[in-house]
Order: sequence, then C-alpha cells, then structure tokens
Amino acid sequence: MQAGPRQPQRSTRPVRWHCVWKGARPTNDHGSPEVRIDYINRFRSSADQKQIHADLKEGKIDILIGTHRLVSKDVKYKDLGLLIIDEEQKFGVNVKDKLKTLRATVDTLTLTATPIPRTLQFSLMGARDLSIISTPPPNRYPVSTLLQPYDEVVIRGAIEYELSRGGQVYFLHDKVKNIEFIADMVRKLVPGVKVGVGHGQLEGHKLEEVMMDFIEGNTDVLVCTTIVENGLDIPNANTIIVNEAQNFGLSDLHQLRGRVGRSNKKAYCYLLAPSPHLLPDLSRKRLQAIEQFSDLGSGIHIAMKDLDIRGAGDLLGAEQSGFVNDIGFETYHKILEEAVRELKDEHFKELFADAQEGSHSLARGSRRDQSDDCIIETDL
Repeated sequence: MQAGPRQPQRSTRPVRWHCVWKGARPTNDHGSPEVRIDYINRFRSSADQKQIHADLKEGKIDILIGTHRLVSKDVKYKDLGLLIIDEEQKFGVNVKDKLKTLRATVDTLTLTATPIPRTLQFSLMGARDLSIISTPPPNRYPVSTLLQPYDEVVIRGAIEYELSRGGQVYFLHDKVKNIEFIADMVRKLVPGVKVGVGHGQLEGHKLEEVMMDFIEGNTDVLVCTTIVENGLDIPNANTIIVNEAQNFGLSDLHQLRGRVGRSNKKAYCYLLAPSPHLLPDLSRKRLQAIEQFSDLGSGIHIAMKDLDIRGAGDLLGAEQSGFVNDIGFETYHKILEEAVRELKDEHFKELFADAQEGSHSLARGSRRDQSDDCIIETDL
C-alpha cells in the first residue's frame, strides 16, 4: 500500500497494540522516501500523539496505523481516502457507525478471518461485496486440532515435544486472577522451562517486555490471556494449549488457533474442555465445529457454522448475532407488513381513501418482491 503526498490519506485500524507496532515497523522498506507511515497506540507519549494529530491534520502523514483511537473526535484528517479495518469482528456496531461519519466518500476495506454473523449475512444478501482468500501461503500445513479433557500428562507431553524441536508454546488461560497459578503449574510440570506471563492488566512497559521476550525467543512458554488473539506472527511458536475452551466463541477459537502454524512446521492446537456430554448444547456445537473445520482456508466455513448456530442478528439494529425475536427476519417482515396494512385499512382509512386500489396492490407487490431478495433462512 503506497501513497504520495498529493494522494488521499490512508488509515488502517488493527485492534491490538502489537498489531499497531508490527504494522508500523517497515516504514521505508517498500515505499518511496516521500511516503510517511506513523502509528498511534497507548505507548506513545502525549507529546508524540499531539504532534501526530497536527501532522495528520496538515496532511504530512500518508498512512496512519492505530486502534479505536483513530475514530476519536480529536483525530482530524486532511483528506482521508481509504480506511482499512483489520479484525473487523472485534468492533461493535456503534464503532462501525462512527467510521461512516469520517467521510461520506471514503473507500473502506474490512478484513477478518471469521466475519460475525451479521456481517456475513449482509454479504450473503448482496448488500456488501465479499471476497474470499482461500489459498494459504506456500509450505503451510493444517493445524492439528485436538479436543480433550484437562490432563496434566497431555500438557507436559505437548510442551516437551514442542521444546524438543526447538519451538515455543502458548498456554492460554483467560482468567487473570489465577493465571500465575497456571504459570507455576507449567514450571512444575516441565522443570527448567522459561515461562512468561502476559495479560492486559500489566503495565504497558511490562507487557511490552513480556511480549518482546517471547518474540525474540527468550521465553519457552507464554502463559497468557486472549491478548495474543490477534496480530502476533511468531513462526517458531507451533503449539497452543487453550484451557477451558468451552468458554470461547467460534471466532475466538479460530483466531487463537491461527497463532500457530505460521511456518513450514507442523502445528498443534490443544482444546482443553470437559467431555462433550457434560457441556451445554451451544458449547458442544462450537467445539465440534472448530475440530471439524481445521483445514487451511476454512475460516469461511467456520463463519457459516457460526451464523447457523447463533443466527444473523438484527440487520436493522445493533445486535450482531441472534435470531430476530426468535422468529426470523422473513416472519418479522410479514408481521410488520400485515400491521401496516391493518392500520391503513382501519385507523387511517380516510387518509388513503383517494388512492386507487390498483396502486395499493402494485405498491404491496413491489414491496414483496424487494423483501423476497432479503430473506434470512433459519432453522426455526
């Protein structure tokens, strides 16, 4: 992605600080010296951010990388021409609506491995263009996904095997209150292993230090929360263990699995959860789906399964998943149409008395034709 000083500005919005840092590093590797790339995250000083705002407003920055901060009221663009949203599934409807107010003519490209049900349904309806990249990079292998109950013998074996081939391990535990207990457990299971602990409640400089140690290979096992879900690209980490996997959504599990298998080595994803017959129906369906769809490029299949499990949400409101009052959009539309017709024929009969009956039929037929193109199929 390149831009010249007289071309519109570009703005890209990853959702995590390490995505921002990573994306902003290669400033001059692929562009001309005239292209300026900068970034905003919580580690930049107030003075730096103030200068970035001023330069952005004057058009001195061609490409700005940041998080939700880019839609704040104090961030002004001289001529925004392209907005790229990475990990679109992490943003709510309200944040997306703010993006539309930046500029009416701005071109927008959203990227995600697993679109949320509402976004996917918009594309299936034809209301939004959809492009699927299903071809993986060369020399990549599918991640072996193993679903089983918590077992320290399995955990020890998985860690020891990965370390024996010179690799690194993610151990994901999404509860900060006892994450240190999990780290101590790993140290006892595999004596001598170098364990790092990373989560969002750490101070900024400490979290950066933990992440850099793992990136540079100074740490063997990173015990962490979902803070690593997006943006990390560490080819040497090829085993991930997800504790209490039944508590995660399909999109989360697919993103977490995507942290490994980023090289030509075989990668493994261990999902630790109770036996399927002990799980709620929705949790069991999610785990079965993530285990079933493990081939490269299977993100769209997982998204379709997520749509089937959770429903398409409220296309006219802010709900990004779920069934419209458990009746489906088609039934809702029919009920609404009948209610409007009843009001016209009874309560507002005089208001429509002069209209020709033929025009009524034509208008109703036209509305039905339009609604037929927007039917959401559900299992209800």
